[in-house]
Amino acid sequence: MAFAHERLSREERYHGAIFSVYTDEVTMSDGGTAARDVVENRGAVVVVALDDQDRVVLIRQYRHPVGQHLWELPAGLRDVVGEDEALTAGRELAEEADLTAGRIEPLIDLHTSPGFADEFVRVFLARDLSPVPEADRHVRTAEEADLQVRRVDLDECVAMVFRGEITNAAAVCGLLAAARARDSGWTLLGS
Repeated sequence: MAFAHERLSREERYHGAIFSVYTDEVTMSDGGTAARDVVENRGAVVVVALDDQDRVVLIRQYRHPVGQHLWELPAGLRDVVGEDEALTAGRELAEEADLTAGRIEPLIDLHTSPGFADEFVRVFLARDLSPVPEADRHVRTAEEADLQVRRVDLDECVAMVFRGEITNAAAVCGLLAAARARDSGWTLLGS
């Protein structure tokens, strides 16, 4: 029998533009209570952009919390209220990789760190890729100013995951899911 955990109280510790932090007092399965710190986040979308040569669009950008440049997939926060997630994914693909997609479909969903955060990420598969016209391209600033874009064979991306060269959790999940979906003849999509 599952115990119904309830939040008894909440204290805001920090409120920011991207996330907020709270301390909740929560009932526990043993009948007691405990304080749990919770990070609330807007959530994000991630895009596995796969071209007709079975190559994935990877981006390399600086991530300050880990102090290094990481190979990742195009991604972004769900920061436009009410925007359809597939549109958000398409916007991020255009902004970060200068590409549009004829098809964008959900690939996999994940909670990135459910032990302390509510962040929910939806990973999309984008195919039928076309370049964004030069005049319409997004101007990249801040940490995106030196963003590198590279197309890498999907099987090589999977090898990069296992060699520890791709460590971003959503990228790892998205690449492994894309490889499995491809190997199934795409029959896993939409199931």
